[in-house]
Amino acid sequence: MKLSEFQYEVPSKLIAQYPLEKRDESRMMVLDRKHQTWEHRIFKDLVDYLNEGDALVVNETKVFPARVFGTKEKTDAKVELLLLRQLEDTMWEVLVKPARKVRVGNRIQITENFGCDVIDNTTSGGRVVRFDYNGKDFYHILDQVGNSPLPPYIKREAEEIDKKMYQTVYAKRIGAVAAPTAGLHFTEELLQKLEAKGVRIIPVVLHVGLGTFRPIKVEDVTRHNMDSEYYEVSEESAKRINEVKLAGGRVIAVGTTTVRTLESVANADKLVKAHSGWTDKFIYPPYQFKIIDGLITNFHLPASTLVLLVAAFAGRDFTLKAYQEAIKQKYRFYSYGDAMLIL
Repeated sequence: MKLSEFQYEVPSKLIAQYPLEKRDESRMMVLDRKHQTWEHRIFKDLVDYLNEGDALVVNETKVFPARVFGTKEKTDAKVELLLLRQLEDTMWEVLVKPARKVRVGNRIQITENFGCDVIDNTTSGGRVVRFDYNGKDFYHILDQVGNSPLPPYIKREAEEIDKKMYQTVYAKRIGAVAAPTAGLHFTEELLQKLEAKGVRIIPVVLHVGLGTFRPIKVEDVTRHNMDSEYYEVSEESAKRINEVKLAGGRVIAVGTTTVRTLESVANADKLVKAHSGWTDKFIYPPYQFKIIDGLITNFHLPASTLVLLVAAFAGRDFTLKAYQEAIKQKYRFYSYGDAMLIL
C-alpha cells in the first residue's frame, strides 16, 4: 500500500477556520458502502439513520489548553510548548518551538510562579520537562495560562470561542491535546433525540495525542509507526457494546479514535473486552473490522493515518470519489469542518 495512492488537493478556501454557530447544522455526507452511493444531508438528520438497538460509541476525552508560551531563562528567548502527555507527577513529554534552541538543562519560565526545567530529549524530537509551581492544581493553572491547541491548518490564534467549541459536549476525561473532531457536531438535544429513539450512547476514552496526527513520512505505509495513546474501555461500556452486538444491533463509532479504541480491545469472537492501556493501532487497507458497523468522521488531510482508516472501512476508490464530490460540493474540511456518515 503506497502513500501516494491517498493524495488529493483540498482548496484552502474549504479548510474551516471557525466552527459553525450551531454544531449540528454542519453538512453531512452519507455514504452507503453496499450500493456505493452517497447523499447530502445535515448532521442533525443523523437521527434518521440510526435505529432502536443501535449503539453510538463516543470518545469522552477532554481537551486541555496544552499550548503554553514562556521564555528561556537568561536569554529571554520566546518558547512555545505543546504538552503531549504526563509521564509522572510533574514530568511531561512536550514539543517545543524553536526546538533547536531548547536544550537539556534550560529553564523555561511561563509565569512568575510557573515554569519548567528541560531534563531530557525524546526519540521523536520532543523534550521531557519537569514543571514546578505553587499551590493550585496543575490543570487549573493551565486553564489560566494555556491556549487551545488548534491544529496548524487553522491559520489564526486560539480565541475564547475555541475553549467551548473545540470540545465535545460530552467531554469528561481530561487528557487530549486535540479534539476527537467527529464528536464536535453533537448537541445535547441531538443526543437526547437519539436516546429517545432507543439508540444507546456508550462512552470510551482515547486521549488524542500526537500519534493520531503525526504525518506519514514513508511511501510504504506498512512501515509507519504510530505513537502510543492511552485508552480505556470500562466493564460497563464493554458489556453494553457486546449486548448490542449479540442482539444484532449496529455499532456506530464516532471518530477514528473511537474506532482504534474498539479495534484495540476486540477479541476473536468479534466482541470487546474491558481494558485500559496504550495503543499504537494503525488501521489501513486492507483491514478486517471486528466491531464497527458504521463510522461518523470528518474530512481529513491527504495521506494521513485518518484517511487511511476511512479508506480501510469504506474502500479506497469509494472514499476518494466521495472526497472529490465533497470538494465539488464545497464541504468544509478538517477539524471545524463538515461530517461524513459511512454505513
